[in-house]
Amino acid sequence: MLVLASTSPYRRELLQRLRLPFDCARPDVDETALAGEPVEHMVARLARAKAGAVLQRHPGAWTIGSDQAAELDGRILGKPGTRDNAIAQLTSMSGRSVRFHTAVCLSDGARGLDALDLTTVRFRPLSDGEIARYVDAEQPLDCAGSFKCEGLGISLFEAIESTDPTALVGLPLIALSGLLREAGFQAP
Repeated sequence: MLVLASTSPYRRELLQRLRLPFDCARPDVDETALAGEPVEHMVARLARAKAGAVLQRHPGAWTIGSDQAAELDGRILGKPGTRDNAIAQLTSMSGRSVRFHTAVCLSDGARGLDALDLTTVRFRPLSDGEIARYVDAEQPLDCAGSFKCEGLGISLFEAIESTDPTALVGLPLIALSGLLREAGFQAP
């Protein structure tokens, strides 16, 4: 049995690409960063915590936890939650490069298999009007970095540098496919 420790529709849609049967479960994990914690450590810790929290309710299953955070000038940019925060985030990223750290953990309790992806997004210079129109059109309030690259958000970029294009959406399928094969799953 495979359980995705997430209620994110983005992660669910990505995992469906692998055509493996799975369930979804809310991990109920405090996602607060620890004081002084580097962003790559935070996302790895949270991916493990999400997998572990769901595993407690689904013993014997393999659980998948994933977490993502954007980093600009050493500062973590989380999910904006409000229109004003989304506009402020996109304004701060205009014309700049932002690093997105995405961690995934596959665990059955006895073993924990982990991977970390780093994606750099170069934003083109954005006008205030472009930012407001984008936020109003796509409402990216639940997305780290305030955009949806799988939608209209792609129009905000100059370039994406990554080894796994799915990582930016929230679940690095190339890395996860390798972890699943290591755990004995057949994908494809």
